[in-house]
Amino acid sequence: MTRILIAEDEARIAAFVAKGLRAHGFTPTVVGDGAEALEHARSDDFDLMLLDIGLPTMDGFAVLSRLREENIAIPVIVVSARDSATDRLAGLERGADDYITKPFDFADLVTRIQRRLGPDATNPGPTGGT
Repeated sequence: MTRILIAEDEARIAAFVAKGLRAHGFTPTVVGDGAEALEHARSDDFDLMLLDIGLPTMDGFAVLSRLREENIAIPVIVVSARDSATDRLAGLERGADDYITKPFDFADLVTRIQRRLGPDATNPGPTGGT
């Protein structure tokens, strides 16, 4: 199973994303702050991370910078309400593989995940998810 780390401090959003990912055959793990996200990403137990920018203890930009400074190559898709060109550019310059803004279309998110991991990363079954 493809393991996805979700770094999101808003419980409602985290639960929605985790439920949708499970329906698409992924195995999600949710963490609610930046320091915890960094520690989990360092574990090498995950295939991809969905990273919010507005996290407590350490924001997503700092998490991303630290990961790349430590040569941790986990694919990262920033999922943030921060939609300015400056924020998108900052995320990509710090090493994000993609940047999607909230609210987002769930099918778009799954497509972006599959683009990073390859189309065989999941087995969505006959319904295709949420």
